[in-house]
Amino acid sequence: MSEPRLQVVEVPIPEGANVIVGQAHFIKTLEDLYEALVTSVPGIRFGIAFCEASQKRLIRHEGNDEELRKTAIDACKAIAAGHVFVIYLRNAWPINVLNAIKHVQEVVTIYAATANPLQVIVAETSQGRGVLGVVDGFTPLGVESEDDIAERRAFLRKIGYKK
Repeated sequence: MSEPRLQVVEVPIPEGANVIVGQAHFIKTLEDLYEALVTSVPGIRFGIAFCEASQKRLIRHEGNDEELRKTAIDACKAIAAGHVFVIYLRNAWPINVLNAIKHVQEVVTIYAATANPLQVIVAETSQGRGVLGVVDGFTPLGVESEDDIAERRAFLRKIGYKK
């Protein structure tokens, strides 16, 4: 067997969108993720793609926003790893849907949920491709100060996530 090859896949994030990348294990995942999203946030816009790992090995897709659906398909084409799914969201934040996604029976793991620049580290072997991890955003520049703490706390209250 030859040595695995590593690849860094850039995951594009459309303006005003967030992306969630995860892994699941069954073709039913797509419809269950659709239901989890559409019932979590009224008015949510999304596109989902899922890399089937056996039989026809197609990139399956669903969604209620054609731009986000196409972007999810393109991201899955680039990642091309078995049972990986990509969800793009608008009119909702990952925090609004992550628990619903995690409770979908087929979901194995979530690699990232972000609006930051995202890279997926993919290993390729003689069998196929798999996700090793992600690079979400940038390296920290320091440690928050007391002013930064106060700013963070005020921001969370301003946007309604804390009282």
